[in-house]
Amino acid sequence: MTMTLGEIAVRFGLELIGDPGLAVDGVAALAGAGPGKLTFCTGAKYRRELAATRASAVVLARELAADCPVAALVSPNPYAAYARIALALHPLPAVTGGRAPGAVVAPTAQVPPSAWVGPNAVIGAGAVIGERCSIGPNCVVGEGVVLGDDSRLLAGVTLHAGVVAGRRCMFKAGAVVGSDGFGFAPDTDGYVKVPHLGGVRLGDDVEIGANTTVDRGTIDDAVIADGVKLDNQVQVGHNCRIGAHTVVAGCVGISGSSTIGSRCMIGGAVGIAGHLEIGDGVVVTGYTLVTHSLPGPGVYSSGWPAIEAARWRRAVARLHRLDARGRGAKGRQGDE
Repeated sequence: MTMTLGEIAVRFGLELIGDPGLAVDGVAALAGAGPGKLTFCTGAKYRRELAATRASAVVLARELAADCPVAALVSPNPYAAYARIALALHPLPAVTGGRAPGAVVAPTAQVPPSAWVGPNAVIGAGAVIGERCSIGPNCVVGEGVVLGDDSRLLAGVTLHAGVVAGRRCMFKAGAVVGSDGFGFAPDTDGYVKVPHLGGVRLGDDVEIGANTTVDRGTIDDAVIADGVKLDNQVQVGHNCRIGAHTVVAGCVGISGSSTIGSRCMIGGAVGIAGHLEIGDGVVVTGYTLVTHSLPGPGVYSSGWPAIEAARWRRAVARLHRLDARGRGAKGRQGDE
């Protein structure tokens, strides 16, 4: 899509410094952008790249406008403004209604003519598919699943029975929502499987990354609120609740019955133990192990950054010696 800078400034409420009639047809990186492309600059550390850019326009903060050699679109939040413009310049392909060869749709499912059902996709009995939804190839939409308007399932997505999703949700390839959680009751002769009878409720504008799994509730529904974004290969255990506009980076594991507040940021490879409460506005940095509830807001970290292996072994040895000395001190105090 092509837009003039004047159209962009008016549509997104930005201040334009430059020719409003100049047109752009896409986005590019600051250093590699050429004529006809729009880019962004988020901080003073990129001043050198900004000075050399050949883009037609740059989205940036006011304090960088004087350093910009081309047209500038001034915003208090350049990255968010850039993202909105990029979505307008590179919209998702429009959904063309219909059914591909090999699609299987149960007679009692409700699928409007505006929705697309891809090759070998299966839609179960009683499912309700919203307007302009796209069901990709080899997807499975279980019995009674409800999918809101303008939602999209990419290839190989499975939504089990009991899933209710809002509008404009995105499920990337291989995502599984609503499978049984890992629940087993120990007994004298092994383990008894605990039935998972709840579902999963997702709000509007939720994004579920590739190969990410969200388990169903044991009795009540698991809840993923409006605007939540889950990266690839995230595991969300049974009974979890994630508040609105929280983002979770890749390879995070969230154990069952944990509650995460709104507008939290969970870094990559974080592990969250079960039955915990994380408050609103909490930031957990990458590789942190969360073993107790965290009030919000605040920034929390754990783990040990990578160091040379010999230094790591010496550090661990010192910790063991400190522990041994502590036990010895307690013994001497008892002798006294």
